[in-house]
Amino acid sequence: LDLQTLDLSDSFLSGEEENGGLAVHNKNISNEINSNWLSSTSNSIHEARLKAKAKRRLRKNSSRDSGRGDSLSDNGDVSRGISVAPTSPKSKLMDRKSRMRKGRGLPKKGGAGGKGVWGKTGEVYGPVVVDEKDPNYDEDQENCVYETVVPPLEERDFEKTVTPIVLEYFEHGDTNEVAELLSELNLGSMQSEVPSLAVSLALEAKASHRELTSRLLVDLCGTVLSHSDMATSFDKLLRDLPDLVLDTPGAPQLVGQFIARAVSDQILSKSYIDGYKGKVDCEYARAALDRAAVLLKMSLGGLRIDNHWGTGGGQRPVIQLIREMNLLLNEYILSGDSKEAERCLRDLEVPHFHHEFVYEAIVMVLESKGEKTFKKVLKLLSLFSASSIITVDQMKRGFERVYMDIAEINIDVPRAYFLLEQFVEKSFSLGIIGVKLRDQCPRCRKRFVSEGDVGVVKFDRY
Repeated sequence: LDLQTLDLSDSFLSGEEENGGLAVHNKNISNEINSNWLSSTSNSIHEARLKAKAKRRLRKNSSRDSGRGDSLSDNGDVSRGISVAPTSPKSKLMDRKSRMRKGRGLPKKGGAGGKGVWGKTGEVYGPVVVDEKDPNYDEDQENCVYETVVPPLEERDFEKTVTPIVLEYFEHGDTNEVAELLSELNLGSMQSEVPSLAVSLALEAKASHRELTSRLLVDLCGTVLSHSDMATSFDKLLRDLPDLVLDTPGAPQLVGQFIARAVSDQILSKSYIDGYKGKVDCEYARAALDRAAVLLKMSLGGLRIDNHWGTGGGQRPVIQLIREMNLLLNEYILSGDSKEAERCLRDLEVPHFHHEFVYEAIVMVLESKGEKTFKKVLKLLSLFSASSIITVDQMKRGFERVYMDIAEINIDVPRAYFLLEQFVEKSFSLGIIGVKLRDQCPRCRKRFVSEGDVGVVKFDRY
């Protein structure tokens, strides 16, 4: 009994232990299952995130890399740098095929639908046909003509607009350019003010500019201005003479010359001056009309009014300039008036040709037979050199020309070499020329004085 009781108790205890061990074992199994499930779930979520991230990167780079970027394999792995067939129509670079599922696979708009493209290459657009059924169609716009409208020039802007045109004309002398510039302006009622403005500017300018103004009036009459505009403009000049005299004392005589020239050029009628007889109260206007009448009467005797202003500077023939310089020198030798000689030389308006004046003056000294010409020419050149009327380069060029021609001059003037040497020494002592130019003077071995008259020139006396 005791043995049986012991066996039963052992078996009972072992049963309890077995149940307890079974419970522990079942608990361990459940814990293991839960941990495996959780780990598998977290792994699947992580893989799903990686796949989604890879797909986003692939879609982002497909259009730029054309399938050369990251791609997914069948098992979801990311393959890098492996060229695979694109899975999206956006994967091709610059793909212009239709994105519609249903289509023939042709490019959009025949290949002319890209950004910044206006059409196919070589396509020529025809005239646009207006649809009359268009609700925005306006019948009045069909016959509408568009053109540039220039507003009329106001009086306050007239002078500052036209004055630069006239002053620039004094520089280039092209009347066609002035006519073109004036035609572009809508002068309106200010059209008759153009001649009076041009003449008033010429009164304060040189004689050559007055000649250019007379030519300008002739070329503008009939194209830009009418004959009535010319008459109205000269009427205004006669009324404004009291004011013009304040700036230009000789304005009445100059305006009279302009009127005579205008009548001679047939831009004013011959009865223009006669229309003022007995109707003029201003003494300046009367003096201008009298001057014009005298010049017109003198033209009947052979005076050319078309050239009474003279021709300025480079527009004159060279022979005429040489002749006027010789007349200037002869008049100076007779009168001795250096101021008048200076004024005449300035009026020639040829500073680039002053070397000819120096040349003619020295030749006149070499050809003269007295001491008077030698001293007066030396004094005049010294004056012009000190006042810079004749520049250094023009003075130098004039002496060099005499050096070159002295051999020919010596044929007619046997004493030319010696006289030139004496004149050059005097010019150097007065500061007219420099040492270098003095040393270039050609010298002759012939002696035209006696042994006792060293350095002395014997002038013939009359």
